[in-house]
Amino acid sequence: GRQMIYLKNAQQIECMRKAGELLYDVLCRLREAIKPGMSTAELDVYAEQLIRKHKAIPSFLDYNGYPASICTSINEEVVHGIPSDRVILKDGDVLSVDCGLILDGWQSDSAFTVGVGNVSPENQKLINVTEECFFKGVRKALNGNHLGDIGHAIQTYAESFGYGVIRELTGHGIGRNMHEEPSVPNFGREGHGVKLRPGMTLAIEPMIAKGDYHVAELEDGWTVVTEDSSVCSHYEHTIVINENGLPELLSYPGFALTEEEE
Repeated sequence: GRQMIYLKNAQQIECMRKAGELLYDVLCRLREAIKPGMSTAELDVYAEQLIRKHKAIPSFLDYNGYPASICTSINEEVVHGIPSDRVILKDGDVLSVDCGLILDGWQSDSAFTVGVGNVSPENQKLINVTEECFFKGVRKALNGNHLGDIGHAIQTYAESFGYGVIRELTGHGIGRNMHEEPSVPNFGREGHGVKLRPGMTLAIEPMIAKGDYHVAELEDGWTVVTEDSSVCSHYEHTIVINENGLPELLSYPGFALTEEEE
């Protein structure tokens, strides 16, 4: 059957922009708080406080029974790591933080990965390349292009470093609901997949592993890990496709994409 993809009008995009601005502020504060010796549960409590203080709702909390407001995925954990008092951040850890919120009925979703304390140069490189993958992909999110153009740009860049692109998890459409059509894979063929149109709002989120891309789910029913235990990095923003030119990053206020200077 045909996918139902909801195009947003200017007023709805403005609502999503406000949600994105708030989420950006929350993630900046979380990033500043991260240090060796703290538990991932502390980070989760802080995130929920920040979200609720601004009359927003943590969208992850109770989503399909998920027990927290953020996901904290460490080292070989790809996504959906559950915050815990028993998980203490250590010097050199690679921590991915994923968070979403609902403001006045509209969703925003964003993630970043950071080295805790002193991180190895090779792990820092993985983190940097994952962010670069996002920007390679998002520059292809143009009116008239196809979803495959985004995935292809991400995949070819990641694989040029010998990294693995996670296949089993994808980005997604977003709006009133956190997950809407279409799925946004981080791999693909140019010119293939859904045609991109103005007013489409997407969460683009490369998940890049230092080794192989195969993943497994832990017995907690949430945490996804790399099968080969290689370190994984994750980076995500909520974006909107414009009529002309580059997309807007709704969860990165004040940031204007530029054409690449290679």
